[in-house]
Amino acid sequence: MKVAVASAGNTLDSPVDPRFGRCAWFVIVDTDTMNLEAVPNPAAGAAGGAGIQAAQALLSRGVQAVIAGQVGPNAFQVLSTAGVRVLPFGGGSVKDAVDAFTAGQLTEAAAPTGPAHMGMVPGDSTPGFPSGGMGPGWGMGRGGGRGRGRGRRGW
Repeated sequence: MKVAVASAGNTLDSPVDPRFGRCAWFVIVDTDTMNLEAVPNPAAGAAGGAGIQAAQALLSRGVQAVIAGQVGPNAFQVLSTAGVRVLPFGGGSVKDAVDAFTAGQLTEAAAPTGPAHMGMVPGDSTPGFPSGGMGPGWGMGRGGGRGRGRGRRGW
């Protein structure tokens, strides 16, 4: 079985990357022969849709299982629709992850393992204001309707 592990490096000793779509490498291991292939993630620097692009790249390589810290909902949908097993792994090396997989110690994710659009919430960069776009508005509060904010209807 071909298993792809999201990795920070290109060896078995590299740490598992907690991010699926933005990891630096995928280490693909054939668990039957233990052959190893390290593939740079083509979506690591994508402006958007990195998880989907990464999932499609792995599907084109015939991967049957993915091990990563978190897999977002869009990538999870692509992988699960194709019948690829998604297995969260909390930390350690690629070798640790593959060993845990072959020993049957990993549980398949039933739902996305990461939040939707993590890190892309408007308002996050406004100091002193909560994330999620809850900062102050930049308008002047005069309204844009026909009454021009003066309580009149019409002109």
